[in-house]
Amino acid sequence: MQDVTLIGIDLGKHGFHVHGQDRHGKALLRRKFDRKQLITFFANFHSCTIVMEACAGAHWMARQLAKLGHEAKLISPQFVRPFVKGNKNDFIDAEAICEAASRPSMRFATPKTEAQQCLSALHRTRESLVRDRVKAINQVHGFLLEFGISLPTGQGTLRRLLSVLAEHTLPARLMSLIERLHAHIKYLDEQIEDIEKELGRQLRKDDLGQRLMTIPGVGPITASVLSAEVSDGKQYACARDFAASIGLVPRQYSTGGRANLLGISKRGDKNIRRLLVQCARSYMRQLERHTDRLARWVRSMLLRRHSNVVACALANKLARTAWAIAAHNTEYEMHEAATLP
Repeated sequence: MQDVTLIGIDLGKHGFHVHGQDRHGKALLRRKFDRKQLITFFANFHSCTIVMEACAGAHWMARQLAKLGHEAKLISPQFVRPFVKGNKNDFIDAEAICEAASRPSMRFATPKTEAQQCLSALHRTRESLVRDRVKAINQVHGFLLEFGISLPTGQGTLRRLLSVLAEHTLPARLMSLIERLHAHIKYLDEQIEDIEKELGRQLRKDDLGQRLMTIPGVGPITASVLSAEVSDGKQYACARDFAASIGLVPRQYSTGGRANLLGISKRGDKNIRRLLVQCARSYMRQLERHTDRLARWVRSMLLRRHSNVVACALANKLARTAWAIAAHNTEYEMHEAATLP
């Protein structure tokens, strides 16, 4: 066991399959543990490199193993899949994790801290509540349209929904159902508002989040998401790598020395990509207020490209700027455009 230098763990809800090998790749360890047994085993095991797939529970497990003196690494599941040999089972998955991690060019994910995980949980809860609210609003619009009542779009109409309904005669059962949906929408509004206040309180205590807020077009929601996901930015070699990880660079299909660039790849976290594109559109809507170098670049792009293409290109720039702020511990500096004589 003293020769084991690399261990792969196939994580499960209750069972954990472990594969260990020496520096030559020879298998020396192959065991199954439950959660308590796993922690006890590694508490008494010599320090080594332990690799897991970046999935549910991986970040907590990485923190626990780091406390025990081990070097914990996380690897994306998509990079492990090509190394699965033959039929798939949990031990073969653990072996494939070791095989993938032993590659010199392999990319690893940085384990999140507890604060980052709590912030991510808040954002996911908010997104779920927003989806529920949109669904309930659409149901109200659909039910009323079946009875010849067409409401204007927007949440402002729903705030005075009951006064609008008083002007029309509807079946009592439908009125009761609409009132129930209206109360549900109000409840969702309150929950979303409470979560946004909590996000604001956490953001005020986050130095990186405050610095990300200096980027043009970036608001509190996007800044807190980027703060939780980017961290110190050390897991990316450069700004382009971060932009590529969230799918904001062109997808490439080149062969025979001939470059062929397609649309953006849309890889990685679609929520961050969506928020950055929204930030770009917000900046473009207020373009006349800006005279800096970035605004001049956007105006020149709009003369040559469709606004949707420019929005994605600007989102790419914002992502690279966010990485630079996180990696170099700086703030965004507004550069005024050069004026021609």
